[in-house]
Amino acid sequence: MADPIVLSNRYQLEENLGTGGMAMVFRSHDLMLERTVAIKLLRADFSKDADFRERFRQEAKAAANLSHPNIVTVHDFGLDTDQLFIVMEYVPGTNIKFILQRRGRFSVDEAIALMVQACAGVGYAHRAGLVHCDVKPQNMLVTPDRRLKVVDFGIARALASILPDERAEVVWGSPQYFSPEQAAGSAPSPASDVYSLGVVLYEMLTGQLPFTAASPEELARLHREIPPPSPRKLNPAIPPTLEQILLKVLSKEPSARYRTADQFGRVLVSFTQQSPIIPAVPAPQFSRIQEQDDTHPTTSQADTEPWQGVVAPELPPDNRPPPPHFVPVPDPARMTARNPLDIDWITLLLGLLALIAVGGLMPFCLWVYYSRNPPF
Repeated sequence: MADPIVLSNRYQLEENLGTGGMAMVFRSHDLMLERTVAIKLLRADFSKDADFRERFRQEAKAAANLSHPNIVTVHDFGLDTDQLFIVMEYVPGTNIKFILQRRGRFSVDEAIALMVQACAGVGYAHRAGLVHCDVKPQNMLVTPDRRLKVVDFGIARALASILPDERAEVVWGSPQYFSPEQAAGSAPSPASDVYSLGVVLYEMLTGQLPFTAASPEELARLHREIPPPSPRKLNPAIPPTLEQILLKVLSKEPSARYRTADQFGRVLVSFTQQSPIIPAVPAPQFSRIQEQDDTHPTTSQADTEPWQGVVAPELPPDNRPPPPHFVPVPDPARMTARNPLDIDWITLLLGLLALIAVGGLMPFCLWVYYSRNPPF
């Protein structure tokens, strides 16, 4: 039996969780801290490029500063035998793409509950100056207790270190989920991540992507020029208001969308609170800081789809989750209906006090008047 591979004399690789075009992901054991971690091991040809190694180090450092319950934590970064690797929090469960392939689509309430968590994680990164650039269901991990965590922020570039007018020489992100500006080769912005979140939500609700094509070039043209099909035609259970929100997110112009994931998440939470048929989502606290619409580019250097081999969490056969801790929506009819026999004692008491006050002033006014103007 071959000896186990140990990176930097600390991380022992145990199981291959997924392989992509740019990296492999392993469940590993941290020998120093005695804990399970996930390690993304980049391809050797990328690791040999000195400029890329430095850029990747900077991106890993930026990602390690992100601390949020809906983001996979980055623990460490290293180089071993000319191969770059990044050490991340190990998340049990599977990704949304795997669940979609197994189930077809999500119910409306379950899809929104998960998307609100994704918006919270991506929005936190936006406030920290990072654009994900490769938002897709493969990068959204769902734990057995239905906690969603966004992965692969280690491949994002810090916005503050990039010139606003820099343009990419290659198309950024995954073609099925990238924004029209990414399809045109322009630098992504937070609104680009919002578009990609919208594509993921569209797929979660309908079981289909808004655009499919035989070639990346044709797919890019569809993202840039063609409106997406009505999601309600594919799934009539989608409320009309939710369809309007979704089509706004999928606008071709970044300025026509919600500008950050925080804003998109707040809209979804507001929708659940106003809709009598959808449970209100107990959303995280979204930031209400002023959204920036500056265009900042970033890079996406990995297209790996990790955790594909992990068993998906069991969900009920009717595609609905068990009752979560949602805030119930009050019935408007019950809120407006009142018992006609109910007495508002405070109002009645205030009225009596006012009557006594006015009644007591009238004799005093008459006394003053007649004292100055005697009748005889």
